[in-house]
Formats: sequence, C-alpha cells, structure tokens
Amino acid sequence: YGDHRDLHVRSRRQRQMCIRDRMYSFAAMALMPVVWVLWGYSIAFGSDIGGFFGNPVDFFLLNGINMTSTDPAADIMFVIFQGMFAIITPALITGAFVERFKFSTYLIFITLWVTLVYAPVCHWVWGGGWVSELSRGSEEYGTGALDFAGGTVVHLNAGAAALVAAWLVGKRRAGAAGSIVAHNVPYVLLGASLLWFGWFGFNAGSELAADGIAVNAFLATNTAAAMAALTWMVIGGLHTGKISAVGAATGAIAGLVAITPACGFVDVGGALMIGLSASIVCYMLSLIHISEPTRPLYISYAVFCL
Repeated sequence: YGDHRDLHVRSRRQRQMCIRDRMYSFAAMALMPVVWVLWGYSIAFGSDIGGFFGNPVDFFLLNGINMTSTDPAADIMFVIFQGMFAIITPALITGAFVERFKFSTYLIFITLWVTLVYAPVCHWVWGGGWVSELSRGSEEYGTGALDFAGGTVVHLNAGAAALVAAWLVGKRRAGAAGSIVAHNVPYVLLGASLLWFGWFGFNAGSELAADGIAVNAFLATNTAAAMAALTWMVIGGLHTGKISAVGAATGAIAGLVAITPACGFVDVGGALMIGLSASIVCYMLSLIHISEPTRPLYISYAVFCL
C-alpha cells in the first residue's frame, strides 16, 4: 500500500509539474510580445549606446517603424520575426527551475531578464554592438561575429541563465539527480518533431530572403539534426544495449542547437561534423548529473554555442 501511495503521489506531482511548465511557456507567449513592442526591440536594435545596448526610446511602442512596407526585410517584418526569438528564449530557461519558482516570480524574472540580458546581448550580436564589431579577418563575410540564427543570442544566453537559475534554487524535492524521467515519451517525440520542423523557419528565415543562402541554412540544419540523432542512437545502443526514444530526440535537439550559429556559413560536410561532434559531447555531458537533471542539456547548449 505504501509503495502504491508513493507512486500515486509522484505521478500527480509529475502531472502538476508538466502543466506548470506548459503554463510557463504560454505565459512567455503572452508577456514577451508586450515587452518587445514597448521597449525590448528598441534596446536590441535602437541606436547604439557604447556598444552595449540600443537607445530604449528610439523605437518605444515601435515609433518610427515602417508599418506598411511589403518588403520581407522591412522593419515591421523584422520586428515580429525577432519578437519570436524574444518569446522562445526565456521559455528555454524554465526547465531548470520548474516547480521551484512562484508563478509571479517567474513573470517578474523573465521581464527583467529580457530587458537587462536578452535585449542587450541581442544588440551586441545583431544590433551593431561590440560583438558585431569584432574583426573576423574574413574577406567573404566581412567583420563581426558570425551568428547566423541565434547560437549566442538565444542558446548560449538561455543556457547560461538556466545554469545560474538551477544553482540558485537548488535541488528538486523529487530526489537525487537523474531520478526524474520523461513521464510521456510520445509527447517527447512529438515535441522534438515540432521543434525540428519549426527550426527550419528560424534558421532559414534568418537570411530574410528566399535565396541560396536560406536553402543552404535549411539543408545544413536538417543534416546536422539527422546526424546528431543518429549518432546518439548508436552511442546509446552501444553504451546501454538499447536505443532510447528520448535519447534520439535529445540528440536531434543537440544537433539543431549546435548548427544554428553556423547554418548559413557551412556546407553539408560541415553540418555532418557539427551534428556528430555535438551528439558525442552532449551524450558524455548527459552522464554527468550535477544535482539537477536538466543541467547537462544546458551545459551542452553553452559548449556548442561558444
């Protein structure tokens, strides 16, 4: 009876945690667009102030943005496209502290984080800040950091924040590291599949044109994800004697993350190597439990976006 009761309690906690995690993401979809059009876009893409952030009043309430142009690269199109990055980036952090943040605390946290961290880092890389001015010594690509679709702005940024948040809130009450497992594997595969498909929009779309570079980014993204998923399945099979569905999904996401900053600059050979390397290193990191089951994933994010 005691074991049955414990199983019931843990199952109920997992359901509650799943709902709360989904609500974190849904809340980000509600809150971040408001922050973005009020001051977030202006901090990210306003006139440069010292190389660290844009002028927060330049485009406050999108003042000065062309609202009627049909050009795909026009300001209004760029605002909403970049706004999608601003929505998903804080949502990436939530797995590190789900069930250990009050919901009101979470709303305050993501508002401050996007304002003080995400938007300035976005300005550093894409808005004319100090990172974009770093000389790369490349005649083909010119000067500036090569981050095609958000490896630094999104994944490294979210990964670092997730690590810090996990350290601050401490261990989960549910038990030792690694004791929390996926409670619905079909949903894991469904989510990974949706991510894989949706990633094409972000990576290829970051070219802001329907041209050869966009197609190359599309192809490189799919190739790296496929190679990483395949590699994880092979390594997992050799290591444990069975192929894990959750592992295959994790490998695919590792490949997608790793290829993101380079997808517009590498060919399929480079994509294959990136996917292979990402999967191997992330698999090794997944074996290291640092008191928090989600940390290996975010360590992987940071490693490959660096």
